[in-house]
Amino acid sequence: SFCPALTPPLLTPHPSYPPSQLQVIKVYNEDNTSRAVEVPSDITARDICQLFVLKNQCIDDHSWTLFEHLSHLGIERTIEDHESVMEVLSAWGMDTDSRLYFRKNYAKYEFFRKPLDFFPAHMVSISSETNGMVDQSQIIQTFLNSSTCPEIHGHLHAKEQSRKSWKKFYFVLRRSGLYFSNKGTSKEPRHLQFVADFSDNDVYSVLSAKKLHGAPTEFGFCVKSTKCSSALKLLCADDEPTRTCWITAMRLLKYGMQLYQNFIQPHQKQKTSPMRSISENSLVAMDFSGQRSRVIENPSEALSVAVEEGLSWRVSQGSYFNNSLFLSRQPLHISEFTLHLAQPWFHSKLSRDEAQRLVTQQGLIDGVFLLRDSQSNPKTFVLSLCHMQKVKHFQILPVENEGELHYSLDDGHTQFTDLIQLVEFYQLNRGVLPCKLKHHCARITL
Repeated sequence: SFCPALTPPLLTPHPSYPPSQLQVIKVYNEDNTSRAVEVPSDITARDICQLFVLKNQCIDDHSWTLFEHLSHLGIERTIEDHESVMEVLSAWGMDTDSRLYFRKNYAKYEFFRKPLDFFPAHMVSISSETNGMVDQSQIIQTFLNSSTCPEIHGHLHAKEQSRKSWKKFYFVLRRSGLYFSNKGTSKEPRHLQFVADFSDNDVYSVLSAKKLHGAPTEFGFCVKSTKCSSALKLLCADDEPTRTCWITAMRLLKYGMQLYQNFIQPHQKQKTSPMRSISENSLVAMDFSGQRSRVIENPSEALSVAVEEGLSWRVSQGSYFNNSLFLSRQPLHISEFTLHLAQPWFHSKLSRDEAQRLVTQQGLIDGVFLLRDSQSNPKTFVLSLCHMQKVKHFQILPVENEGELHYSLDDGHTQFTDLIQLVEFYQLNRGVLPCKLKHHCARITL
């Protein structure tokens, strides 16, 4: 129960641990509210995420993530699921503003599913001790297999030590560590200068790289020693795909097979779980109007059915088109124009910059999205959607049709009676969008 004082309530994982083995930590969410949690000293990042998922009754889609956020340095990183949270906290200085954040990160393991999206061919060289060159599609296997030698290479901006200036160098990442060339793009051993290995270093994203560090772009990242809290090697890429490639490669080289085990562990547990799992491919539109039900395979027909049924079954006692499943529902006494306010993907008075930041935080992979009020055009809405590691914004305009208000993304060619119907349609059909809506940005109250 909530305490009357300002001190946040404790979440207690299990009463069987002796008090001497329990510690209290504080975890923040996206709106910077926090909650204290009493945990055993050997707790991992995955354990913390599971605790908050259960306590907040979230859907566990394995994307919930614990982040280490070092405000005084303007950097943050994903704490890997297997990492000891107490070990992370023990490296923090007493006088620093360091925090743990709990939020979604849809991109955490996406490189295992779509490796070619994370490793551009021009940045990767792969060789094997036995077979020479390895096929590009086998890039992930080369990171996990110690007998192969993946190499990431390309130009990065580096901040010169004790100076404000940045200089561009050709960098090479190998199993033995990160190097830069002091002679153009030469990879000869005599020209490669050692920067860092990853046995005692972690890789972080740099937040507000231009403002805090005078970087040439916002795509900053850094290598930080786990032993010295202030030892940073600041780097900067020219674009987001390049930064993502370097960070992903460094994570894989540091943790190797452990990352793959983190990725498959929840799915292995899920196979033995009696709970039903809903994937994108299992969602189908159904027609129950006849004597026998049938699957609606034509997207246009699915849309016309949804529009025809419309509010007659959404607001009254019928059924509604939710993730393309028709589910029974009790009568509602709520305006069709405010139904969207209760949806987890709707973020009301969010600015364009805030939407950009939220989508970026929760993973720059295709299909991450949110809906929000338009700041520039009252009574309209905006869909913010990630595609090709860029956040794009699409205006949703009200359209009057025979005296009734509808919403459209394509100048009225495809119309929806409300925003819920619009989202459900574009979860199944790409339409005018560059990709389907797949993962909504979620905010929870801890």
